[in-house]
Amino acid sequence: MFDLDRWQEIFHVLKKNKLRTFLTAFGVFWGIFMLVIMLGSGNGLENGVTQNFGDMATNSVFLWPQQTSISYKGFPRGRRFNFDDEDTKAFRKSIPEIKYLAPRLQAGGFMQANNVVRGKKTGVFSLMGDYPEFNLIDPLNLQKGRFINDIDIKDKRKVVVIGSRAKDILFTKDEDPINQYIKIQGIYFQVIGQFISKRNGENAEQENQTIYMPFTTMQRTFNYGNAVGFYSVTSRDNIPVSVVEDKAIRLLKKQHSVSPVDETAIGHFNLEKEFDQMQGLFGGIRGLVWLVGIGTLLAGIIGVSNIMLVVVRERTKEIGIQRALGASPWNVISGIITESVVLTTFAGYTGLVIGVGLLEMINYLLVKSGAKTEMFLHPGINFNVAVMALTILIISGAFAGFIPAKRAVSIKPIDALRFE
Repeated sequence: MFDLDRWQEIFHVLKKNKLRTFLTAFGVFWGIFMLVIMLGSGNGLENGVTQNFGDMATNSVFLWPQQTSISYKGFPRGRRFNFDDEDTKAFRKSIPEIKYLAPRLQAGGFMQANNVVRGKKTGVFSLMGDYPEFNLIDPLNLQKGRFINDIDIKDKRKVVVIGSRAKDILFTKDEDPINQYIKIQGIYFQVIGQFISKRNGENAEQENQTIYMPFTTMQRTFNYGNAVGFYSVTSRDNIPVSVVEDKAIRLLKKQHSVSPVDETAIGHFNLEKEFDQMQGLFGGIRGLVWLVGIGTLLAGIIGVSNIMLVVVRERTKEIGIQRALGASPWNVISGIITESVVLTTFAGYTGLVIGVGLLEMINYLLVKSGAKTEMFLHPGINFNVAVMALTILIISGAFAGFIPAKRAVSIKPIDALRFE
């Protein structure tokens, strides 16, 4: 393997016809280069989509009330109703599969804003009433202070957790908002925490303009009575959230006299189902990328094998001389295989390095430019995948050289010496 004469012979053969060597190596280079670029791009797309989930528990379901579409028990079609605290009690009593249950209120309705004042500064922000469990379902990245706790819920404390955008608008750059007071619709609240969203793009901007307060405080302070806006629910480990979803919908229909066959009265969104579909989609994309990439690699490997056949044919007399001088079949085979492996390894490694370098450059430019790339983030490939691809390539290179090598040793030395 480390015979200097052999290596000199290998490099002499490769340099003898530079154009042929280049074109053969380029086929292998292009195959692994395209595989790396496609895998990296697929990962960038997947990272961009999954980033929008933040650290949200994927075994979650969200439920909210809508209009009924069927008359039932004397109630007319088109009736509106609200969830309430009795539903929360019923959930905890009747659905043991629930892990986290987070009733929620949103002042003014979905995506509405509330006037917030601090001194001479004002802003408009979304206002949420939550339980501590919500931070376990959709965790916030707390920069300072804490989130709402059970004592805040029990005592209906007038405390809030503000987003980074709210902090920037209501406070000066170097000012610490913790334990300061802000006024929401004429009522003072103490700031106990500051957070920044884990998402990206518009989703992050919206979340950073949100203010959270204890659920019970919002009910009492803003006259919501015992109303619940919607529920966020997760299932226990190893239990599909669809089980909880079905039980919760049946329970809510019973609680509010909704027809069991009314499909529109209870709005619901199963994050687990959506996440599984998305994972299946990206799994399919990865499979397609590998199929196309390996196909391109095989085309390059076949090209190497064909060129090695040509090389063997050109060197038939030389191989005959080697055999006549006592070279063993293995010496001939190993020499040809080594040439093939050197060619594929060099071309493959070059393609791998350039492909990874290009992905890193794209990632650097995206980060430096500050571009809002909600659907594409941190393109790149896993190191183990890169090593595996290169290993496959080297093994394939050995097989590409094996067939021509077997043909070379199958020719009798006397016939090889007569070959013209």
